[in-house]
Amino acid sequence: MTETHSITLRQVENFQFSHDYGGSKPTLISDEPPPLGAAAGPSPVQLLLSAVGSCMSSSFNFAMKKFREAPGAINTTATATVGRDEANHLRVQQLEIAIHFAAEAASVSHLARVLEQFESFCTVGAAVARGIPTRVTVTDGTGTMVKG
Repeated sequence: MTETHSITLRQVENFQFSHDYGGSKPTLISDEPPPLGAAAGPSPVQLLLSAVGSCMSSSFNFAMKKFREAPGAINTTATATVGRDEANHLRVQQLEIAIHFAAEAASVSHLARVLEQFESFCTVGAAVARGIPTRVTVTDGTGTMVKG
């Protein structure tokens, strides 16, 4: 199955763009941080982090539900390392996705299978990881790292 998704971006001013997702979805304003823009909305790097972090979180939740497990609340922190490449252009060099779920790992009987599979369910994260090194960690409700 192949799907096509599209949004419309319109320049508001300078480096600010409105993002029209269609239908009744709210419009989003993005902007570059100073000195280029005014940081009036999330930057493109932050939007990338939102997309990958949201997809990884949803995929983790999907994998838990697939095995009828209850992860409790899921909180994810997505971090990008941005630096200069060999041509001195700013580039996203690495992503770190830290997923935390509220349940204790010991209470999740299929945790090993969940951890083995969930990243492959992430449409956006798996595609981005082909071009940007991505490190994913998972911790449980006690703060124990169960992946990473």
